[in-house]
Amino acid sequence: MQERLISVELDDWQANGVDSAALAAALEDGKVLYFPKLAFAMSEAEQRFLSPAWSDGKAKNIGYDGAIDKLKGAQGDAADLAALKAMVKRYRESSINLITSLFPHYRQHLRIAQTSFRPSRVEGRVSSWRKDDSRLHVDAFPSRPNHGERILRVFNNVNPQGEPRQWRVGQRFDDVAARYLGQIGRPLPGSAALMNALHITKSRRSEYDHIMLQLHDRMKADPDYQANSPQLAFGFPPGSTWVCFSDQTPHAAMGGQFMFEQTLHLPVNGLHHPECSPLRVLERMRGYRLVA
Repeated sequence: MQERLISVELDDWQANGVDSAALAAALEDGKVLYFPKLAFAMSEAEQRFLSPAWSDGKAKNIGYDGAIDKLKGAQGDAADLAALKAMVKRYRESSINLITSLFPHYRQHLRIAQTSFRPSRVEGRVSSWRKDDSRLHVDAFPSRPNHGERILRVFNNVNPQGEPRQWRVGQRFDDVAARYLGQIGRPLPGSAALMNALHITKSRRSEYDHIMLQLHDRMKADPDYQANSPQLAFGFPPGSTWVCFSDQTPHAAMGGQFMFEQTLHLPVNGLHHPECSPLRVLERMRGYRLVA
């Protein structure tokens, strides 16, 4: 399972001198790109933000929405919140620079989503089994159908006490799909239109989205899969960055505190190897198109 993690010796958010084609092939095959020397530099003044006290207590993460230039989930006076927002925005810009310089082919296709600062500890969170991210899963969201669009994430550990971000990384997506797909029926006729009309979903759910939600839930609900499936436990140390397609790479957050995360979306036709995407894998296994 060690081959699920690809180490890249890069210490600058402007990627130069890397084998872009090889890294894209690994990433799009569901591997995790690990940059052990790629730190996100925080100023001495910004060190004060390494505390869960800045969270408003309503959300587990502090988020930045670049579309409206707004920080969410944080509390503090106006000056502090402005400085906190500037720090999170800088991580956003660093992450975008990393991905677009690593993979120039992605640049014209990327859609930039939320940036998160996660000051709270992973351990001890109380949640339902569906929301328990310490269970291996692939990302899929009940209210946000994505019709096969990829979910690309850039993580960085900024823990000041030297504590690693503990993860488990699971087996190939093809193997997960082979384990569960036979148990997943087709959605009920008219259910996608009804959920959209009732505003349960933000757009009409495709059969692909239906399957991905079922995979997410079945993985999390299966104690044998959680305990006995092929998996790699790894601690990402402070000062390191890691990147994966979280809709494809089974992952679980087991421990740690203080992390940044940037989400980007990429259509299947923006990939180097679209045949490796979950959409194309599931369509081959089903034998028909899953997105109209």
